[in-house]
Amino acid sequence: MSMNYKAYSILLLAFVVSAGTAQAWDRFEGPQVSRSEVLGEHAMAATSQPLATQVAVEVMRDGGNAIDAAIAANAMLGLVEPTGNGIGGDLFAIVWDAEEEELHGLNASGRAPQDMTIEWFEEQGYDRIPQRGPLPVSVPGAVDGWFELHEAFGEVSMERILAPTIEYGEKGFPVTEMISYYWPRNVAVLEEYENFSETFTIDGRAPEKGERFRNPDLANTLRKVAEGGREAFYEGPIAETIGNYMERQGGFLSAEDMAAHESEWIDPVSTDYRGYELHQLPPNTQGIAALQILNILEEWDIAEYGLDSPEYIHRFVEAKKLAFEDRARYYADPEFSDVPVAELISKEYADRRREKIDLERAADQYPAGDPRLNDADTIYLTTADGEGNMVSLIQSNYRGMGSGMTPDGLGFILQNRAEMFNLDPDHPNALEPGKRPFHTIIPGFVTRDGEPWLSYGIMGGGMQPQAHAQVLINLVDFGMNLQEAGDAPRIRHDGSSQPEGDMMEDGGVVALESGFSDETVEALRDKGHEVRVRDGHFGGYQAIKYDAEQGIFYGASEPRKDGQASGF
Repeated sequence: MSMNYKAYSILLLAFVVSAGTAQAWDRFEGPQVSRSEVLGEHAMAATSQPLATQVAVEVMRDGGNAIDAAIAANAMLGLVEPTGNGIGGDLFAIVWDAEEEELHGLNASGRAPQDMTIEWFEEQGYDRIPQRGPLPVSVPGAVDGWFELHEAFGEVSMERILAPTIEYGEKGFPVTEMISYYWPRNVAVLEEYENFSETFTIDGRAPEKGERFRNPDLANTLRKVAEGGREAFYEGPIAETIGNYMERQGGFLSAEDMAAHESEWIDPVSTDYRGYELHQLPPNTQGIAALQILNILEEWDIAEYGLDSPEYIHRFVEAKKLAFEDRARYYADPEFSDVPVAELISKEYADRRREKIDLERAADQYPAGDPRLNDADTIYLTTADGEGNMVSLIQSNYRGMGSGMTPDGLGFILQNRAEMFNLDPDHPNALEPGKRPFHTIIPGFVTRDGEPWLSYGIMGGGMQPQAHAQVLINLVDFGMNLQEAGDAPRIRHDGSSQPEGDMMEDGGVVALESGFSDETVEALRDKGHEVRVRDGHFGGYQAIKYDAEQGIFYGASEPRKDGQASGF
């Protein structure tokens, strides 16, 4: 999807990196195209909307910790940025627990309803699950994720955590620029669905930049959740309202499906990249694709090539293609499929996959590998507090505002994540009742010598593992600071095989942001890549880095969004 880059594209246009140099650029000698990093000693928050960042910081000033602040920011983003998330969606998080000096992973993704089957779709003549409407709705997991995080680590009450969002929902908030850009595009495809326009438009149109928008129904729902806990959302009147609405729309999600939902604490998995340990959550997310990409690239001296070089970009794109073929073939809910995670992220497997790359020519197709070496494939926010706790959290409704299903009087839209299921019964990601679909949303976390170093994420579907890898390369190989690493122009490859069934053909398309030289673009085309410049969605970045020696947090926020990093 082409997007209006507005002012930030002018900044990125000035960003040119010399091939063959490890340093990105000298922002004090050349054009200053990157904001300064934000520094703080006691707390830091970075989100894609300033009010959400400020709410997070407020909660930490008021005695809450990073976990409380992350929940508060996520709730606020569901109100002020409904184009990317909300309590009708799913959540994943990685938490650094300073007391235990340990990482914890949370999978708060919902499952397919019990009545949702491949046989039903076959009988109705579907070859894939529709993008919107009642049919792709799976159980929303985010609220349960909040309470799991709060029960394990929270310091202040949920009433305190949700109070700012409730107040803003009732009184209103000014809609920010990028959110106002995406809002009418969602209205155009979702306005046909019952209750959507009444809840998310002003007299049938999307709110404009600077216009005040209210959502008292969402405020009321959150008040019930704050007072009644998890059960107030997954049992009783709210769940019954959701079930009745979905039955009326012809969907599968029921009150019984809501009551049966529970999140899962899981161990993150990781790989070492030049002394930095990148941690991701295992499938059903796509996080290990970032690990696979970095394992393949680690063999080459990326710093020697430089960011603006055909050598680096060609290797990166081919590594991405290889990882995404495995993503399409293997990544699925491990409760239903045998996903060989350890083998997929091993250095030995990366060595074998790297051999398939032709350094002079782009591949039209790659087969998925056989990683079984011993047996002949949205919003983001991060917070940190003075105790050293850090949270990397991502949450989404999928496809912007989600399915369009807007239950009566609740103020939110249900996600359409079940669209990601495959209707081939032999595929690992095949639809089954009670199964979690393949997920694109991934939180990232980096440790160094066993200590927390970086909590970060980049929104944007299949762009996410590509950008996770690029940001770490920018920091480690190209010597950029935290803000520069997010501001730098990005590479996006589209056209790899997809978990829901589409196959890669003709090598796909390489999209480059402004900032890469014409010489590099032409050299890539000479290698057989189809290259498009400034055409695509390149994600949305937020990050916090911790300097353990000084006890200082560094924050960075995405110029492609309305976001803000703030600390004290």
